[in-house]
Amino acid sequence: MSFKGNKVWAEITSQGKIKVEDGKVRIKYNLNQDYEYRIKMDNLRPEEEAVPAAPKKPKPSGKKKGDQGKQELTTPENMETDLPENCIRIYTDGASSGNPGPSGIGALLIYGENRKELSKSIGISTNNIAELTAIEAALSLLKRRDLPVRVYTDSSYALGLLSQGWKPRKNRKLVGRIRTLMENFTDLKLIKVKGHSGIKENEVADFLATSAIKKD
Repeated sequence: MSFKGNKVWAEITSQGKIKVEDGKVRIKYNLNQDYEYRIKMDNLRPEEEAVPAAPKKPKPSGKKKGDQGKQELTTPENMETDLPENCIRIYTDGASSGNPGPSGIGALLIYGENRKELSKSIGISTNNIAELTAIEAALSLLKRRDLPVRVYTDSSYALGLLSQGWKPRKNRKLVGRIRTLMENFTDLKLIKVKGHSGIKENEVADFLATSAIKKD
């Protein structure tokens, strides 16, 4: 089936029909993931309504000197495909019901065939704090900091503070902690993606963040 333009797996009965409990269906974006989502049956659509993946960009012929070890801002129209070998990809998102209000963070970490999901409530907070906290929490989960890491976020606020040298007027301690954490990685870059544009991994991070709001 499809959900928000993304192809998903839906639970079925032994008779092969969609299994509905209290008006909701259990779905997964990937059969190997641990986390299951419960969505309203009305939001589940036929598989053919899933948005096809954007075409891949050709890889550039070479890299500029000095690229290694820097936190840089890139703004691709679709997903960057020029990734270094053994790269860890992280998709993060923060959500707030009200600003401030009950908030949650979500992150999807991908390394080869391995996937790990983070969905956590952070109590009453703002959307900006949630976006930053999601990045901090995801990076803190990594044990290997010698591998290349690419963090994808749709938050211009987070990118400005962490990649463009913006001076924080608020949330100084949080920003300081993340900057210090980022310095421990040998090859870490943040990449700006457009939210709700059909990028499945970003939609997963969004779902993890918004779902966490309801857990308290």
